[in-house]
Amino acid sequence: QVQLEESGGGSAQAGGSLTLSCLASGDTYSINYIAWFRQAPGKEREGVAARYVGDDTTFYADSVKDRFTISGAGWNEAYLQMNALEPEDTAVYYCAVSRSRPGPAWRNPNLYKYWGQGTQVTVSS
Repeated sequence: QVQLEESGGGSAQAGGSLTLSCLASGDTYSINYIAWFRQAPGKEREGVAARYVGDDTTFYADSVKDRFTISGAGWNEAYLQMNALEPEDTAVYYCAVSRSRPGPAWRNPNLYKYWGQGTQVTVSS
């Protein structure tokens, strides 16, 4: 079992920044990928960024590339630095971990076994 605790959500103006944190506990040795997903009202959950803890390879959705940065050390933490925020970034953000190695399929939420409770990010124009 892996437990995930997110923090850092809140409100920001367009162009501003926020940082989300995710701390994992439990069987963290089994984690291969840590990812951030988001879900806006009426939309499907989408992958935003992911990190392969084995070699720190990172992956980004096109919509956030060059604006968001995922980072962390080891198997039990992940941070999402969000810069140049846009109203379209408004969503509930979830941290998720996978014991597999999705690679190019990293955005498939079905490949992630454990999820955090979510944290709201609201960006106003």
